[in-house]
Amino acid sequence: MSVSPLIQELIQALRYLPGVGPKSAQRMAFYLLQNDIKKTEHLANTIIRNLKHIRRCIQCRVLTETELCQICRNTKRAQTKICIVEGQMDTIVIEQTATFNGRYFVLHGQLSPIDGIGPEQIGIPLLLEQIKKNPVDEVILALSATIEGQTTSHYIASALRHLPINITRLAHGLPMGSELEYTDGHTLTHAFMDRKNFAFSD
Repeated sequence: MSVSPLIQELIQALRYLPGVGPKSAQRMAFYLLQNDIKKTEHLANTIIRNLKHIRRCIQCRVLTETELCQICRNTKRAQTKICIVEGQMDTIVIEQTATFNGRYFVLHGQLSPIDGIGPEQIGIPLLLEQIKKNPVDEVILALSATIEGQTTSHYIASALRHLPINITRLAHGLPMGSELEYTDGHTLTHAFMDRKNFAFSD
């Protein structure tokens, strides 16, 4: 059975969400259209309001409605330690472990030259500029154990290699090919506590 062009447009729009295929998008579309219109309007308005007011923190690039996020404004956190992560969900899972009390820098991606994603696209120049202006004593590379994650880690570590900074990575409790966002809290806690100095390959 064919659906109206407007419904088809909604289905296609929902497929933009990660992990949503054609069938799931179709079910979601009909659910939104057939249920309480006030709740659906509230959802739509909330999304629009977030799009208008959410921005990236000017220091760590976490998504926030203020110029500086809560973590960057917190002077009790260790200002000389920076944990570099790929996405905001990574900061959330790390915070839940209560093992890190420093600052973050969110890349919002990984290096992937084949996809046209270089250092500028994920904010690495801004990261290096911040470290040069406000020296730190440790940079923790908390990136996924994927090929792209490892490539990104090596790039950042190489760029900081000449500075008097302890560059560490999470311990190998993280399985190869895994993404930090989906790692359980117990494994992540041990990976943080047992982090190692970054090994350069000459």
